[in-house]
Amino acid sequence: MPDIDFAPYVAVVVLVVLALVALFSTVKTVPQGYQWTVERFGRYVRSLTPGLNLIVPLIDSVGQKVNMMEQVLDIPKQEVISRDNANVTIDAVCFFQIVNPAKAAYEVSSLIQAMLNLTMTNVRTVLGEMELDEMLSKREQINEKLLQVIDLATNPWGVKVTRIEIKDVRPPKELVAAMDAQMKAERTKRATILEAEGVKASAILVAEGRREADIREAEGRKQAEILRAEARERSAEAEARATNVVSEAIAKGDIAAIQYFTALKYTEALQTIGNSGSSKVLMMPVDAAGLMGSVAGVAEMLKSVKDRTGKNNA
Repeated sequence: MPDIDFAPYVAVVVLVVLALVALFSTVKTVPQGYQWTVERFGRYVRSLTPGLNLIVPLIDSVGQKVNMMEQVLDIPKQEVISRDNANVTIDAVCFFQIVNPAKAAYEVSSLIQAMLNLTMTNVRTVLGEMELDEMLSKREQINEKLLQVIDLATNPWGVKVTRIEIKDVRPPKELVAAMDAQMKAERTKRATILEAEGVKASAILVAEGRREADIREAEGRKQAEILRAEARERSAEAEARATNVVSEAIAKGDIAAIQYFTALKYTEALQTIGNSGSSKVLMMPVDAAGLMGSVAGVAEMLKSVKDRTGKNNA
């Protein structure tokens, strides 16, 4: 059996393997959300974007696989001393995104650790300049200030800090108890003030109601006095007219008018004496015949007046 020379076959196999290796090392598929840096003899030359990319085999190599998506950096809890010497535990979280993969890969060593230390330091610096009440009530201002400071500091690393949030500000337990007591006292004070204002408003309304009632009562008395005065005036006018009529009759020699006037005054005197509160029993002689005569005279006077009126109308 003749000897077979396998050297050519081996060479072909080696060439095929080298070709496959070169092909696989030339074609790079970058996933979405990432960028890969390309190094040529250890020096950065460019970045590969998501999708299918080609590099020079055996010369170029992939350096860093950089995550370009927004990432969350959880800041560990740390104690901060406020400006009014309150020891407070702070918990925060940082959101960032790499915008320049070359800077993130080659401008800083261990980007995540560097950002963690930078954020913790700035949290202590910013919050240490504030009092406890400001820490508890000005979360939004704190977040904005931390965002500006840390974003400016990480800009040379090709990083964009999108948000920084203070998750928790936890004072010591004894300080929390004191704050609760103060809040309770403030609420009690507000409740007392509101109750006093309610009592004051009620008293004012009652006083105004009484004043309105007094005004209306005074106006009623005034109106009644006006009506009584008008009645007295009308009565006086009527009596004056009657007196004038009697006076004219007397001037004319009318005996019936004289009798009427005498009977009227006589009757009024009897009524006054009878209505007196000090009189229990009234005993007095009364000339009934004289009184009846006066009444008859009144009737004759009225008849004569009616006759004169009828004649005048005729």
